[in-house]
Amino acid sequence: MLTTKVTRTRLKGMEAISPEAERSALDSKQDTTKEEEEEEEKTQHEDALKDSTEAEITKIRLMRAFVETRDPSAKEVDDFMIRRFLRARDLDVEKASGMFLKYLKWKRSFVPNGSISPSEIADDIAQGKMFVQGVDKKGRPITVAFAAKHFQNKNGLDGFKRYVVFALEKLCSRMPPGQEKFLAIGDIKGWGYANSDLRGYLNALSILQDYYPERLGKLFIVHAPYMFMKVWKIIYPFIDDNTKKKIVFVENKKLKSTLLEEIDESQLPDIYGGQMALIPIQDS
Repeated sequence: MLTTKVTRTRLKGMEAISPEAERSALDSKQDTTKEEEEEEEKTQHEDALKDSTEAEITKIRLMRAFVETRDPSAKEVDDFMIRRFLRARDLDVEKASGMFLKYLKWKRSFVPNGSISPSEIADDIAQGKMFVQGVDKKGRPITVAFAAKHFQNKNGLDGFKRYVVFALEKLCSRMPPGQEKFLAIGDIKGWGYANSDLRGYLNALSILQDYYPERLGKLFIVHAPYMFMKVWKIIYPFIDDNTKKKIVFVENKKLKSTLLEEIDESQLPDIYGGQMALIPIQDS
């Protein structure tokens, strides 16, 4: 009587391996691949943190140990995020930890599914007010926001806040390895009081500063009309000192030359004399 289970047999001069052996070999290969990927990721991580000072590295460890005891989900974030919160609070571990734990709590409640779906913010997307294209000389992705295209809609403040988070997540996803910041151009051309949304502006600022610290690399404000400056005077006191240093108002006659200081012409949006056509942020 022939045995139905054969571990090894000859088939046309080639050795056939049993299904059990194949699975074992596949598992071994997958384990090796996973180990290699983890090792590569570790190496990239260590290389990327080489620009940290000794003080930062020490405080990253201290802060991580502290926040992980307060919120286990902190184990899921990398040292880059820890470092961004530390830098936002001038390396004060206590203040940065409080800020970071607040972020984790906010993220769970405001983005319970881990991301914002375009269907949740359809009205804001339809306004066509944010675009992306290219990178600046430091490799930071570029975004352009048109203030005159923003209007309050039926979803109100909550809908706009979700749109801001959606946009920030899109920008972060476009950052190449080793890059943590983006460059923004706020175009105020055509802005009027119908576009004025003080609560929306202040909440967008709060989200950027409190939950995405050290993500903004530079903000150029262009074509700002006199009327806008009245609103700006109200907003300005709410901007933290680190963010204020990154904001530049650009004179119309020096627009292209100023932008070219940070962006190569090949990467500059075509509406400012460059070569890049803008892409709606939701399509990026």
